Formats: sequence, C-alpha cells, structure tokens
Amino acid sequence: MIPKSANKKEAARKKSLGELGELFALKALVDNEFDKIRNLNDNIMNETFADIQCEKDGKKYIVSVKARNKFQKNGKLNTRYNLGQNVYAKSQNAEMKYQAEAYWMAIQFDYNSYSIYFGSLKDLNGSKAIPVDKCSAGKIGIIMVNNKRHFFDFEFYSNRM
Repeated sequence: MIPKSANKKEAARKKSLGELGELFALKALVDNEFDKIRNLNDNIMNETFADIQCEKDGKKYIVSVKARNKFQKNGKLNTRYNLGQNVYAKSQNAEMKYQAEAYWMAIQFDYNSYSIYFGSLKDLNGSKAIPVDKCSAGKIGIIMVNNKRHFFDFEFYSNRM
C-alpha cells in the first residue's frame, strides 16, 4: 500500500508541473505574437476544457495546456497526453462560451530541456489524447519550441524514482 504522504507528494508534483506548463505556455504564446492572452484559471480555477484564451490575426483561441514529463516512470517515451473525459463536449461548450476555436498545447519537459507543440482539437480526429510522438515528428500541429534548454532545478517535477 502506498503511504498517504507519497500520494500527497505525487499530487503536489503533478499540480506544480501543470502550473509550470501554463507559465511556459503563456511565454510561448507571447513569443509567437499572440495577443489578448488571458489565463482563464485566474477567474475560474479549472475552467472546463480551456486554460488560456488568446487571439492572433483576428482569430480567437481557447487552449487546453497539458504539461508532462517526456519519459514515463519506466523510462519509456510518454507518447500520448490525455485531454480528459468528454473533451469534445467540454470543448464545444467552451467554444460557445468564449466564441473561440479549441486548441491544445502539449508541453514536454525533460530534465534539462522542453518542447512545446500546438494544434487544433479538430486535428486529433476524435482522439482524446495528443500524440506527442507525431507532434515531434511534425505530423500534427506545429512545433513552437523544440528541445530548448531550461535553467531550473527539475528534481521536484521529475517522475524519476
């Protein structure tokens, strides 16, 4: 049986990794000349589907940000980032609420580097997960950041044993 303290630490690690991912997402959007960028969690914590609202060239976006470790605990590449249950119904509601198109952003953290992938929910063709392996190969979405060095202590965020 896993001790409660280990479960709490794992929950805190995942929550912190998600928050770190949202910060990196905001910076990537600024660097890619999006404007009217707003963190939706500032008003409603855990807004349905979307974390960020933004615009570019007159187009409105709502973005679900998923930050994960590049590798699973077993050392294998983490190739799919789940978007959650009922993602298409939730995104449709959010699209109507914000009058914006649903997009996703996958942030892949490694111990010393990170990559960011961005694409339309429509590009997933009904899948409930972002195929990060296809993103890194340039087959789905766009690569906003490719294997860029980060300069922070990743020990707490790592899922290494």
